[in-house]
Amino acid sequence: MGEAPEAVNAEVWDAYGTHHLRRGTKPPEATRIDWGFEGGGPGCEILGELTGRRVLDLGCGPARHAAHLAGAHGALVDAVDASAGQYERARARHGSLPGLRLVLADAVEHLRSAEPYDVVYSVNAVPYVDPHRLLPALAGALRPGGTLCFTVLHSNRRGDGPSDRVAARPETLWLAGGGAVTVHMWVLTPELWTELLTEYGLRVEGIDVLDTPEDGNRASYRLFRVTRPVRVSSRPRVDKPPLAHAALGVGAIVFGPRGLLLGRHRRGTWELPGGTVEPGESLRGTVVRELGEETGLAARPGDVRLLGTLLDDAGGVVRMTVAARVTAWRGEPSDQPGERVGRWRWFALDRLPEQLFVCSAQALTLWRPGLPIDHTPAYTTPFGTGTGDG
Repeated sequence: MGEAPEAVNAEVWDAYGTHHLRRGTKPPEATRIDWGFEGGGPGCEILGELTGRRVLDLGCGPARHAAHLAGAHGALVDAVDASAGQYERARARHGSLPGLRLVLADAVEHLRSAEPYDVVYSVNAVPYVDPHRLLPALAGALRPGGTLCFTVLHSNRRGDGPSDRVAARPETLWLAGGGAVTVHMWVLTPELWTELLTEYGLRVEGIDVLDTPEDGNRASYRLFRVTRPVRVSSRPRVDKPPLAHAALGVGAIVFGPRGLLLGRHRRGTWELPGGTVEPGESLRGTVVRELGEETGLAARPGDVRLLGTLLDDAGGVVRMTVAARVTAWRGEPSDQPGERVGRWRWFALDRLPEQLFVCSAQALTLWRPGLPIDHTPAYTTPFGTGTGDG
């Protein structure tokens, strides 16, 4: 088997930086951020106010953009690159610039250890790292309300378009002075990038198309404008009202040291385990049954604490959801055959994904009223045991 894509990329970028270091390549001073091509697309204005704000340039290369933001806009910029050659180029050119800190580090390792940033941006570096490794680290390193802007390859010079599955593919990187190397990039559709960003608690505010101005060159990039929301959104799963016989359901809150358990419905919402009450079934029995059917986790009725009822209007049908806290369980969550909800994951309460199912959002704010989740109002009746179970 060959090397993992990220390991290949690390070797290539280290060689690339050393190549330019030996050649003495000196890129021109930046007067703006060139997101895809020189002079193309918007400038740094999409990053918002920068004076005095903590900014991260991810995959900074020779740090020309970072130097511009620190020098011309008064930003406090950390410029991070994993290539020793690129780091040395940046240090030789901009090492003494006030407001600029150059960092030689793996992107994800830096994100996991850094204090939160107001702004994070990356010019063409994001596709070189597995998004399932990078995006949660990015979300964690961005303060609530912060801005993330980055470009990704959409189609290459030949016009090969993006993929609808999360996998890396080989791409050719051309070197100054001749020669080429092969890198591995995650070239994904905008829809898939949006789904991944949403999954990790980020909100896509806009996507710009950046096409090359060169004749015969079909390369195209997408510029993503993203925020980490201060409050998490919710939405209905479908526009149609529920069937009248299926308007009573439960939502199971499974929360432990690893976080809160949520799964992705095939219609795109993130939600708690749960479902409709069957005839003759107790509410605790429904929680235990649905938990097992959807996640494979085993619990007992005595492990279930009923928190209260939530009444809302779904398309003219009065819907009632009973929120429940599962206090003990056995097993590991996994996708179950024939179920509509899967991709079970543990989420920290301050890193909840966007687009929670409305009923799950309502149940969570009944359990923890301080959670920053927006949802349609529901008439709430807490049960006598209260909601503060930790």
